[in-house]
Amino acid sequence: MKIASFNINGVKARLGALTDWLSEARPDVVVLQEIKSQDEGFPREPIEDLGYRVETHGQKGFNGVAILSRLPLEDVRHGLPGDDSDAQARWIEALVDGKLRLCGLYLPNGNPAPGPKYDYKLAWMERLKTRAEALLAEEIPAIMAGDYNVIPQAEDAANPKDWLTDALFLPETRAAFRRIVNLGFTDAIRTLHREPGVYTFWDYQARSWERNNGIRIDHLLLTPQAADRMVTAGTDAEVRGREKPSDHVPVWVELDL
Repeated sequence: MKIASFNINGVKARLGALTDWLSEARPDVVVLQEIKSQDEGFPREPIEDLGYRVETHGQKGFNGVAILSRLPLEDVRHGLPGDDSDAQARWIEALVDGKLRLCGLYLPNGNPAPGPKYDYKLAWMERLKTRAEALLAEEIPAIMAGDYNVIPQAEDAANPKDWLTDALFLPETRAAFRRIVNLGFTDAIRTLHREPGVYTFWDYQARSWERNNGIRIDHLLLTPQAADRMVTAGTDAEVRGREKPSDHVPVWVELDL
């Protein structure tokens, strides 16, 4: 089973880029972030024509997450538990083919920090840790995949000094991420790709793509039961150089399920 995550940065604006990639990469199931579309406005038909079932948790103008799946989906859930007042569309999960619990997330950016946006980010990460603990307790293959807006380590940035005061790289952010990983999760990309220069985001400004001034903020965290079945994982970095690209690229993992 090939599972992918892709922050599409506006599904309507980048529908062609998305369908081209889906046709080429042919993942079995995909979680999307930043669809920037309400549920009723999501462009389902071109994606369904490629054989995918579409489940969305949308929001007008920003945020929004989705699952696209060639395989049966059950028990689809919307919203990260722990705060009934949180109206931001940042979490969707489902049981895929009765074999894998897949959680798609778009973690808050948190800038400017300090401030209320950063407080929200850290509180959201604490709720994520609680959900992660529950996933581990189920002892089934599960993945938390998405745009975490976290640069875990200095080697995950081409120029780490540029990010020292940014919410994505602050010590509190990285510590919160480590607390989640250290529960027993495997960071699929970093586990299989320890070489330098593995990034998933290049800003549109200052010729970041051309200069390879990237960061790694899109992650696939696997429970032990999923990690035991991991075959390979990677990034499709080349799509960043195409016409009208997202500023993120897909990350993916293949499991022997």
